[in-house]
Amino acid sequence: MTQNNTPPHDPGSTDTIRSGKKIMPATLANYHLACKYLLQGKLVSFPTETVYGLGADATNDTAVAGIFEAKQRPSFNPLIIHLPSLAAAEEYVEFDMISRKLAAAFWPGPFTLVLKKKPNCRLSPLVSAGLDTVAVRVPQHPIAQELLQYFKYPIAAPSANISGKLSPTRPEHVARDLSSQVAMILDGAACQDGLESTIVQVVGSGIRLLRPGTVTAQEIERLTGLGVAQFEDGQNPTAPGQLKSHYAPNAKIRLNANDIFPGEALLAFGSLYPKDAKIIRNLSPKGILREAAANLFSMLHDLDETGCKTIAVSPIPNKGLGLAINDRLNRAATPSDE
Repeated sequence: MTQNNTPPHDPGSTDTIRSGKKIMPATLANYHLACKYLLQGKLVSFPTETVYGLGADATNDTAVAGIFEAKQRPSFNPLIIHLPSLAAAEEYVEFDMISRKLAAAFWPGPFTLVLKKKPNCRLSPLVSAGLDTVAVRVPQHPIAQELLQYFKYPIAAPSANISGKLSPTRPEHVARDLSSQVAMILDGAACQDGLESTIVQVVGSGIRLLRPGTVTAQEIERLTGLGVAQFEDGQNPTAPGQLKSHYAPNAKIRLNANDIFPGEALLAFGSLYPKDAKIIRNLSPKGILREAAANLFSMLHDLDETGCKTIAVSPIPNKGLGLAINDRLNRAATPSDE
């Protein structure tokens, strides 16, 4: 099928930048402008239901290399490519029966599949870090969907942050860290889920959970009738978000805190927490895990900006969505090897 991803017209004068930070409303003209930038090999940030992505044309080696440069990202850490539908994904990757069932159930949504690339699929080898597989997602967010429909080609888009640092859930987070690296940021306000997508790979007659997210292992097991095995740290990354030290703020993280030390800020959960903390953000006063997931990165950003040396984190139940939240917190608390 011949693709034409040339925007219908050149928006030219629509490049109006809010507050000098390149945050622009999701208008028709600005979708066309985003396509123009992507075709030129530039980076465009856009919202998904999980976090803001740092997008580049996934078929353009130079553009994809720009993602690694902007994020200061290790080249062995693969990227996720985003497509508008399962049908569009079939042009680039091969689906086994179980993967197709998972895609039909959880796409569009916060769910990523690692699949074998088709021969001559035109994807830049940089997106898969030299592997014969690639991580694929169909996002649900209307702005991401519109952009993908207009652009036609797959967009490689990891989270729009410096590698290993906090993921962005608002356009201002992107502008603060990457304003000089991106051509524009499509404004979608705050992300709904606030936590990166679940990533899985079907291996033989089983399923490997490469990164936990809002689609839980229990949901996957119920759908497929297959067991889900957890990715183990120390293995080479086959998908994003598997580095041991990741999602880190500038402040140190102290987990499972039932008390507070002088000078610490508190990231609380539920109603039982040290009331003498001077700086507090509560992920969910009622102890609702989905609310906590949506608030996680945004509140870590808020606390980090206070200049505190340490963020104490209340215990989070390690079940269901709590597994994904604790995964991010454990990686944020792990010192970098750099």
